[in-house]
Amino acid sequence: MRPDWIIPDWPAPVRVRALMTTRAGGVSRPPYDGFNLATHVGDDPAAVAENRGLLRAHLPAEPLWLTQVHGTTVAEVGHDAAGVVADAAVARSAGQVCAVLTADCLPVLLCDERGSVVAAAHAGWRGLLAGVLEETVRSMGIGSARILAWLGPAIGPDAFEVGEEVRQAFIEQHPLAATAFRPALPGTLDELPRKWLADLYALARIRLAGAGVERVHGGVGCTYRDADRFYSYRRDGRTGRMAALIWRE
Repeated sequence: MRPDWIIPDWPAPVRVRALMTTRAGGVSRPPYDGFNLATHVGDDPAAVAENRGLLRAHLPAEPLWLTQVHGTTVAEVGHDAAGVVADAAVARSAGQVCAVLTADCLPVLLCDERGSVVAAAHAGWRGLLAGVLEETVRSMGIGSARILAWLGPAIGPDAFEVGEEVRQAFIEQHPLAATAFRPALPGTLDELPRKWLADLYALARIRLAGAGVERVHGGVGCTYRDADRFYSYRRDGRTGRMAALIWRE
């Protein structure tokens, strides 16, 4: 099966290239079938290496693969070594590739309107709450009004159930975050424990707006619901990872 890659539909400068892989294509066997790019999930290392090689043929250089921990550290491509513990990466030179791996968490790609700097961030709810997007914007080192962002596929607002403590933590930081949650079941507002459906896309837009980034694109699809196209950790547990990548030419 040929790779089925998503090309972001956003008004990025012509010198900026970006793509998001799906699970289609590749050589990984179940439950990682087929285009798993993660080395830490139990897949055959030879299969992961072959999948990465297939991807590498379409890139100007090897991506800076991160060790992601749901934190806020931002790595510098060209400075930090592969495997650095970080949940975002920024690149300033042509041919340097930023990459993050996801399987329900939200991948966010960023660039400035002139294409002088690019970045990728891994933004699950823990990273969003901790401030990974704000830290990524800060690390880009340019005026936030000049930044464009693209939100890749993540678990959708009809599938991502969280507890009351998650909702309250977001609202305490940004009261507008209340609009990104709705009861998981009708008629449960007065019952405890409360369960809520969280909209990662909406939460990311709120956090980016708070950091001064208003031009945000993407934010569609649901990794949990679309098993044919996307990996989902919450749906499957033992599964692969997709990659969101961005670079300058």
